[in-house]
Amino acid sequence: MSLHLSVLLVYAAILMGIGLWIGRTVRGSADFFVAGRRLGPSLLFSTMLAANIGAGSTVAAAGLGYANGLSAWWWVGSAGLGSIVLAVWIGPRIRRIAAEQQLRTLGDYLEYRFGEQVRATITILLWTGTLCILAAQIIGIGWVLNVVVGLPPWLGCLIGGGVVIVYFTAGGLLTAAWVNAVQLVVLLAGFVVALPLAVTASGGWANIYEATRTVDAYWNVWQGGSSGWFYLAMLGPAFIISPGLLQKAYGARDDRTVRLGVGLNAAVLLIFAAMPPLLGMIARSVEPGLDNPELALPILLVDVLPPAVGALGLAALFSAEVSSSDAILFMLATSLSQDLYRRYVDPDADDRQVLAVARGAAVAGGILGTVLAIVAASIASVLELFYTLLTVSLFVPVLGGLYTRRVGPREAMGAIAGGVGTFVTVQVVAAGERMLGMTPAMLGLIGALVGCGLVAAGGSRNPR
Repeated sequence: MSLHLSVLLVYAAILMGIGLWIGRTVRGSADFFVAGRRLGPSLLFSTMLAANIGAGSTVAAAGLGYANGLSAWWWVGSAGLGSIVLAVWIGPRIRRIAAEQQLRTLGDYLEYRFGEQVRATITILLWTGTLCILAAQIIGIGWVLNVVVGLPPWLGCLIGGGVVIVYFTAGGLLTAAWVNAVQLVVLLAGFVVALPLAVTASGGWANIYEATRTVDAYWNVWQGGSSGWFYLAMLGPAFIISPGLLQKAYGARDDRTVRLGVGLNAAVLLIFAAMPPLLGMIARSVEPGLDNPELALPILLVDVLPPAVGALGLAALFSAEVSSSDAILFMLATSLSQDLYRRYVDPDADDRQVLAVARGAAVAGGILGTVLAIVAASIASVLELFYTLLTVSLFVPVLGGLYTRRVGPREAMGAIAGGVGTFVTVQVVAAGERMLGMTPAMLGLIGALVGCGLVAAGGSRNPR
């Protein structure tokens, strides 16, 4: 058995053990859903950052760096900029409302602010998107195991999905917060150690530049290839109104915790955003002919770096994929149990029943996400679908609901219809490419604003 595989197997066993141990302290659905609303700044920071650094922030970002160069910074950098808005304005405000009204999910907030119809509509949209992003994380795990030991990607997906299901199902947000703290240490240590050693192993920055300087706009930070500043329209808003991140903020003990925990998460994201693209660029200088750019990072860690450093880097990569997977399962399990089961199936369900349904939903969601991962094309493709759907459907209703009484149920439905309708139309007509110089995400946001505005102009303001 190789050193790389041994490290990953032991590490996976440790994560599951911690999850099962902490899960013994979970006594009810409040612990599972919002960690008893007692997370401090350090735990909120670690669980937020671990959720934000996943397959998209590592494997996909390195793949974009390999293909497009420095402009891939915007893939994760946009998440950091969106997180600043969440830390300073949106997070504290919605946490306060959630604590006062005893809200547990974003669906609870949408019904509190806009009514049952908006809640049901968004819930259905999010189930589709959530499975897509869960599949993206599990694809990353499958590819890591494929490169390390040659396992078929489908088998790697099964193993990765199983690890996440075991430790998250034990205790929801409470176990995820503690496991994420361990994962975060390994993740950041792995990337901090791997980057300078990868530069040295490839012959230094001069050699890296010389090997890639002929690639058009490769060293342009604003735009190169399919990457650039325009990611901000797709990813920035998604990290402001993501249900999984907002529900983690619900678990904070006070507003100061949200500002500190989420703010530090934003600062680290802005710095970390450069690491995977740079590693992808280094990989291109030493392995220029990869058919699949998203394999650049695991191949670099296995084939270029010393075994011990490569093993640490792979553990960091595994941490990223697994930690984001539990964040997605959190969204899915809480939505199915609270937004569907308790709201529509059995409104009189007691706490024990809701907790059992949440755990069952986590298992079912993990299985479905794993199946989708096995048949999906790539990480970036499914992430783009999820983030764009999240942005065009939720951004206007959530912010409008928090900051103005002029946005009521009809206006929220108009925004959802306008945003999703515009996005789907652009996807069909332009095959996902730009139209009128704008990306589908940009046009979808404009459609949401127009839909909201037209409904507001066409009738009296709703008393809610």
